[in-house]
Amino acid sequence: MTKLSIAVSAKDHRQGDPAAPCTLVEYGDYQCPSCGQAYPVVKRLQKHFGKRLSFVFRNFPLTQMHRYAEAAAETAEFAGAHDKFWEMHDLLYENQDRLDDDLLVELAQQLHLGPAKLREALESKQFEPRVRADFSGGVRSGVNGTPTFFINGQRHDGSYDFASLVEAVDRVLE
Repeated sequence: MTKLSIAVSAKDHRQGDPAAPCTLVEYGDYQCPSCGQAYPVVKRLQKHFGKRLSFVFRNFPLTQMHRYAEAAAETAEFAGAHDKFWEMHDLLYENQDRLDDDLLVELAQQLHLGPAKLREALESKQFEPRVRADFSGGVRSGVNGTPTFFINGQRHDGSYDFASLVEAVDRVLE
């Protein structure tokens, strides 16, 4: 079993109580169909476990396979710089089937984030270092595909369906 090489910190995008007894970390790619399938599963887990679970998302764009993965990750980070990371995260997954440059601008408008500022941030690669840092940490943690989950720092090598993840989190909470 592989361990998370970069500990969860205040720099991470986290939902839930940092003191929760269980932390689920996902390395994900906004254009990955499997991550798209995992997205509602994570939402259900959060509802199921409530305050006992915190969730951290880290970028792992598979740029060789997914043309818009990097731009989507940078767009999420742009939104995060305006305290709207999770809103953008959700919108990217909920609109994954039509991911392209126009959609990124549309989502920025929807969240009242300046589309011109987004374009400028993407062109200048302003948020690329943050995305690369997540990616490098994932590689050091043995991530080689998406989604990859870690539960309290231990890689979850089982299925990422609801029942399997509930069982894995329950084991940690026992």
